[in-house]
Amino acid sequence: MPPRLTPSCFSVDLVLERCDLELEANGRDHHTASLCRERLVVRRGQPFRVTLRFQGRNYEASVDSLTFSVVTGPDPSNEAGTKARFPLSDAVEEGAWAASVVEKQDSALSLQLSTPANAPVGLYRLSLEASTGYQGSSFMLGHFTLLFNSWCPADAVYLNSEEERQEYVLTQQGFIYQGSAKFISSIPWNFGQFEDGILDICLTLLDLNPKFLKNASRDCSRRNSPVYVGRAVSAMVNCNDDQGVLLGRWDNNYGDGVSPMFWIGSVDILRRWKSCGCQRVKYGQCWVFAAVACTVLRCLGVPTRVVTNYNSAHDQNSNLLIEYFRNEYGEIQRDKSEMIWNFHCWVESWMTRPDLQPGYEGWQALDPTPQEKSEGTYCCGPVPVRAIREGDLSTKYDAPFVFAEVNADVVDWIRQDDGSVHKSVNHSLVVGLKISTKRVGRDEREDITHTYKYPEGSPEEREAFKRANHLNKLAEKEETGLAMRIRVSQSMSVGSDFDVFAYITNNTAEDHACRLLLCACTVSYNGILGPECGAKDLLNLSLEPFSEKSIPFRILYEKYCDCLTESNLIKVRGLLVEPATNNYLLAERDIYLENPEIKIRILGEPKQNRKLVAEVSLRNPLTVPLSGCVFTVEGAGLTEEQKAVEIPDPVEAGEEVKVRVDLLPLHVGRHKLVVNFESDKLKAVKGFRNIIIGPP
Repeated sequence: MPPRLTPSCFSVDLVLERCDLELEANGRDHHTASLCRERLVVRRGQPFRVTLRFQGRNYEASVDSLTFSVVTGPDPSNEAGTKARFPLSDAVEEGAWAASVVEKQDSALSLQLSTPANAPVGLYRLSLEASTGYQGSSFMLGHFTLLFNSWCPADAVYLNSEEERQEYVLTQQGFIYQGSAKFISSIPWNFGQFEDGILDICLTLLDLNPKFLKNASRDCSRRNSPVYVGRAVSAMVNCNDDQGVLLGRWDNNYGDGVSPMFWIGSVDILRRWKSCGCQRVKYGQCWVFAAVACTVLRCLGVPTRVVTNYNSAHDQNSNLLIEYFRNEYGEIQRDKSEMIWNFHCWVESWMTRPDLQPGYEGWQALDPTPQEKSEGTYCCGPVPVRAIREGDLSTKYDAPFVFAEVNADVVDWIRQDDGSVHKSVNHSLVVGLKISTKRVGRDEREDITHTYKYPEGSPEEREAFKRANHLNKLAEKEETGLAMRIRVSQSMSVGSDFDVFAYITNNTAEDHACRLLLCACTVSYNGILGPECGAKDLLNLSLEPFSEKSIPFRILYEKYCDCLTESNLIKVRGLLVEPATNNYLLAERDIYLENPEIKIRILGEPKQNRKLVAEVSLRNPLTVPLSGCVFTVEGAGLTEEQKAVEIPDPVEAGEEVKVRVDLLPLHVGRHKLVVNFESDKLKAVKGFRNIIIGPP
């Protein structure tokens, strides 16, 4: 039973004994049941119930006056919208703080409190002034947390689809897409926005953002806007210029932290940040930054999803052009900050944009990965996805940068020994492909490229390029009559040797005497090349008129095994040189090597209130033993936030390892078990299993 509330001054007439915040009913009505176990969490623009219990006698409307007060932030004020005082009234004004009677019984008074749909989100203190005649008493009723409300039509984050609200606000597990445009892989992720302590951590994150530290009153006032909150979250997920959550690193040296590939959920990251005094967590890369931002925004009530863009451009100077300077062997000659990332992840959040012209409501792109500064801060967005599709680069925030990520053009320059520079044709690299997110309600990929780009070659696409002044895309493409692509014959897995093919066509009536240079290098997903792991040089390649040739190129495990990054990517480059005309034709392909499958089997029939055992197994696909093997499991029904199971060394080539994980009883419904495997030679292998729990 809650403690008895004591008035600040004695009243003989109306004395409050206690206040019941109706946690169970409010949690159910506001879709916050998992947050309402010990505290009240409600969504704005939707009434919630409280019950007041008085000593001696109940409230009498003819003699008693009740006035409520709510405040949020360290310096609340009416002008800032962070303080409100309102009486108990039968006439409830829509869109304002209000209180009305629902039921009166014995010494209990059930009330309905209404909140504005544009109130700032955050932690509120609720108090009561009760007076009879000239006598009055004050009571502190408790605290509640107010969230954005996608169920409320008047809220800026309103979504009219219940299925989408379930997916983008309430779902705690999902998938993030990686790999390459030619081979898309999915990794399971536990967003865990309703797990213990996460809401408090999200509020702490807001209270540590630089704008709050500079002017707390103004910051709390502006938390009524999802545009403002989204921008603050985008800045605070990275730690580049504040006390943000994650430190990014891309050099494969993660010994003093956790490899970005090894995270399987946001919860551990956020808890580590809070428990270490809000010190940065090591390390993140784009999908980790995006996933943590998704967790924070969903927790605060903003509908959010993680998206992946393949062949994503990082354009620093906003000229919509990525230029590579190469030597005569096709090797890039200097480190570049402007690059094409194999894939790049950000988030989209659903909201209105009253600060922009009509039509720009809906999905907004936000990118918490620290790349370029926006208004002096490492953040990006929110920018309407529709503005990107229309080529409207004047739109707030950071439209040119996001537009370039999906539309930049790539030019390769070949510099010969004599200093002359020749432009090479590369039709194999198209920026902005297969933009992906998890499908609503299903464990499948949805392609949303059409929301960012009109169909290639369409009149609408040309109009968007004209609007964006994208002269590169509007120029006529050079055609040489020769074409080359890198092809693969089968899916490839870590530990195997495999063939790729340079497929060359001559669409002219002439013979062409050429040289073909093929090279394979390991590569990180952000385009940073590693060591060479294969090469082939054909000095005299004759291309007959109207002919096709397929040149095989074998890549050996013994060559790439020690330099393959955790991205599991190998870049194959082909350079076709015609010495007589100084023509260069470049083709590239990023090849993703599949990890072995983690098999997850549930032993016994999954029913409520019954213990479960999960059997997890993996077979070593390599020709060498593995050491330092560990399974890490995350999801519902675990005794700890993460459970690690170490495997004795060694695991021999071809050997299968099995472990059993005990799960606590789960409630009826759908749960996801996420498993990660790591060893000295196999990094960040991920698997998942849905568990459907039936009634007892």
